Parts: sequence; C-alpha cells; structure tokens
Amino acid sequence: MPFPSSLRALNHRDFRRWYVGSFVSQIGTWTQSVAQAWLVLQLTDSPFRLGLIGTLQWGPMLVFALVTGAIADRLSRRRVLMATQSALGCQSLLLGALVATGHVQYWHICVLAVAAGLANTLDNPARQSYNADLVGRGDVINAVALNSAAFNTARILGPAAGGLLIARFGVVPGFFINGLSFLVVVVTLATVRVEGRPVRSERGSMAKDILEGLEYALRTPRIRLVLVLLLVVSFCVFNFSVYIPLLARQVLGLGAEGFGFLMAAMGVGAVAGALALGALVQGRPPLRALFVAGALACAALIALSAVRRVVVAVPILMMVGFFGIIATAGGNTTLQLSAPDALRGRVMSIYTLIFGGSFPIASFLIGLISERWSVSVAFLLAGALGLSALAAVVARWRLTLPR
Repeated sequence: MPFPSSLRALNHRDFRRWYVGSFVSQIGTWTQSVAQAWLVLQLTDSPFRLGLIGTLQWGPMLVFALVTGAIADRLSRRRVLMATQSALGCQSLLLGALVATGHVQYWHICVLAVAAGLANTLDNPARQSYNADLVGRGDVINAVALNSAAFNTARILGPAAGGLLIARFGVVPGFFINGLSFLVVVVTLATVRVEGRPVRSERGSMAKDILEGLEYALRTPRIRLVLVLLLVVSFCVFNFSVYIPLLARQVLGLGAEGFGFLMAAMGVGAVAGALALGALVQGRPPLRALFVAGALACAALIALSAVRRVVVAVPILMMVGFFGIIATAGGNTTLQLSAPDALRGRVMSIYTLIFGGSFPIASFLIGLISERWSVSVAFLLAGALGLSALAAVVARWRLTLPR
C-alpha cells in the first residue's frame, strides 16, 4: 500500500530503510550530545570550555568541507557513509569507556570531538547528496523534510532520554547507546542497493573539481542567496548545544532532566516545521518564505534573552525550532534541486561548510560572551545580529531585482 503524498519519499524501498536506520542513530547522537555537554560542565563548570568543544567538533568543516564534497562526487556515497558511521561509532564507544573507567579528562573530550568532526565533515556532503540518489529529484523536497522531521523527533526523544539517564545512571549510558546506534546504520546500509555512484567517470584534479563547484554556486543567484541565508541562520540560531545547557543551568536553575526537557521542546517545534514544509511545499520553497522564517527564528532568540521562567522558555524554544527548520530545510531543498547531479556533492559541501563550519566560531563566541556576561546577553546579541544581517541581505536583493 503506497504512502500518502506527505510521506511519498517512503515509497522508495532503499530510502525507507536508510531513513529508519538514520533515525535510530540520530536518537543515539542526541542522547550523547546531552551526556557530553553535561559531562563537560561537571568536569569544568565553564561555559567557555563547553563552547570550545563545539568549536573543536565543528572546526574540521571549516578546513576540509570543500575537499570532502569533491570526494562525495567521486566515490560511492553508500560506502563513504559506511566508513564514516563506523568511525563515529568507535569514537562514541571509546569516550564511553573512558568515562566508565573513571579516566576521562577534559582533553580526552577535546581530542575525540576533533575526531568526530573529521568523520562528520566527510559524512555530511555524502549524506545530503545520497537523498537524491535514493528518491530521485521529484521527491527530494519530501525526503529532506522527512529527514528533518526525523532529526528533530530524535532531538525530542534523545535529550529527554539522555536527561532521564543522566539523572538515574549518570552520563555513561549515553555514549554506549550512541555507539551501538551507529552499528544499526552500518547494517542498514549493507542492505541498501543504491550505491550513489558518481555521474561522470572522467575526472580532473581535486582542486579543479572544487573550483568548479564553487564557481557554479557563486554565479547562480538563487544558490548564492540561499547560502547567505543559511550562513546567517546557522551562525546566529543553531548553537543549541551551547545555548540550552547554559539556559537550563544558569538562568532557569534546572538539572539534567530539565535540560533534556528544554531540548525536547525545541525539537517539537522543529518537527512541526519540517512536517509543514514537506506537506505544503511541492517544488522549491519561495525565497521570501525562507527569509521570513529566518527572521522570526532570530526574533525568538531576542525573546529568550528576557526569559526567567520555564513556562515562558518552552513555547519560545518551540518557535525557534519551527522557524529555524523551515529556513534551513527549505534552503537545503533549494540547493539540491538547483544543483545538477554531477555537482550536487560539491554544492552540498558548501552547505556543510556554511552550516557546520559556522559552529566553531559561533560556539566560541557564545561561550566567551556567556562566561563574561551571561547566556541571556548571548541570546540578545545573536538575535540582533541575525535580524540586522537578514535585513541587509533583503535590502541588497531588492535593489538588484529588475524594475
């Protein structure tokens, strides 16, 4: 029996298997994210050092994202994903072993954060491009929306489970659960038939391939505009691994369970946004809608700067999740539909560079501002910066439109 239109990407056998395996892994990843953030605060009680972990984990994307995009256009994406998922599983199990034996130190977390960042830098462009290989261009927007819904459902379940586990058993289970979840993905990929092989066989040098992808993205107005939107939203809005534990601990006085609950609240909003995007939009999302969503997410950050009660924080976090995911998932879809098949991996590597590569700088700055003043000031500055940047981009865009 076929799935309804809002779930039409699930009619593809291989996408359906990949989707389920990825969902399991994402729950594990968010469980570890909560455990790792709480572990860092237990060891150091330093917002700056918590932000530094984000910098180290996402830093490799600043250096290697464009290279890994060219690799994703040269190799079987299925095999690349099997390798990266295996590496990430080993990283989680090693960190869990260090915590369980009582030998973990802050520098261990730093080193393993860099290792995870290197694996994710190769994983992301291959993962983003693989969606179109599995479903075809006609169902890409639904596949991206469903993946965003799964990612954010995992953001609800993982932190909620992580908070409960930390409160009852400590941080150790979060790392082992995540390590085993990657095994599920590797086994799933072994049953998938679509390889995601490169479109063309002839290849120039790696540098030439990278330049080809950059030139195409920069000379295509729609892609260029979406990349700027993604840069602003990812830099200002999507730093939840630093924002939310500090909001929970410093402002609201919550423990691990409360931290998990706040992460889950934001995830609920993001799932609603992803499902709305997949159900209502059939082709490329309108650019105006993406910019409005980005602006509303930034405005919600400013509102969070004044929050002092949980009952007020929860709906605002849901708004951040809802509008933030519409902007980013809509931008992801626009890039995939605008790029030719032969260049998709390289275009998506620019997405990875912008979306993930902004985290190291933003996490560092948020941690620094939060330590010097407070996370409330960090919310205010990030929201104001985002709104100002989006207003400047829209003003320039309107000037370039034909009269």
